[in-house]
Amino acid sequence: MSLKDLPPIREALEEYGLLAKKSFGQHFLLDLNITRKIARLAEVVEGQTVIEVGPGPGGLTRALLEAGAKVIAVEMDPRFFPLLNGLGDAAPGQLHLVQNDALRVKEADLIAEHAPGTQASVVANLPYNVGTALLLKWLTGPWQPRSMTLMFQKEVADRITAQVGDDAYGRLAVVVQATAKARTVMDLPARAFTPPPKVTSAVVNLTPLMDRPDAAMLKALERTTQAAFGQRRKMLRSSLKTLGGTELCLAAGIDPDVRAETVDVEGFLALAKIVLAQSAT
Repeated sequence: MSLKDLPPIREALEEYGLLAKKSFGQHFLLDLNITRKIARLAEVVEGQTVIEVGPGPGGLTRALLEAGAKVIAVEMDPRFFPLLNGLGDAAPGQLHLVQNDALRVKEADLIAEHAPGTQASVVANLPYNVGTALLLKWLTGPWQPRSMTLMFQKEVADRITAQVGDDAYGRLAVVVQATAKARTVMDLPARAFTPPPKVTSAVVNLTPLMDRPDAAMLKALERTTQAAFGQRRKMLRSSLKTLGGTELCLAAGIDPDVRAETVDVEGFLALAKIVLAQSAT
């Protein structure tokens, strides 16, 4: 049986009596028209290695396999393995299932085992409760994906792509945009999911920067943004007082009387560079 011969995933869910687990942040995306569009937005091509986190019953997995991808699917919930194994049987050699916590798994090891010599992209309908943590892991950790096409709550997507002066602009936007190019490519209403969440969702495409800051610089950037946005109503000379306050701002070429939401990513990188240099002395 090929992929095109498989029954709708909704029927398989009913057959196995499977329901989404709230504790895992599960909301199933079963509409193949939508999942195929996500695969297209991710620019998945024949033979490409893709890591998918939280495939659940396999709605997005099926679209990725149809596009010809070699999929390494990381799933904690073993209830879905019979459904996912069925997809694998219909696409021989394309699907590798890994039962593990995506926050703990080492992606480089997965690729070395299942798709050696390839550079993987990440395409996933992320569990809402760990989406931000996973994004930061991939952007700031030792393993760097080729690209990421990820679904988040719309509120989180807005925080990721926010620009200076936007209400959603904050620490997440600065750290993400210091390490990647990010843009929202698709919005999804709650009714697209089973069960419908209480929020709308959005798909964000991210391309890691070739010259992203190193680990030490990223730590300094996190310290700086935490202080600045932790007291975002205050002027930088006050919110950054523990890191140098007015002197720090002037050294970075930034007005100490402005607030954090008016400072762009380059400005925060300039601040972080000085914070890093100070910590080394």
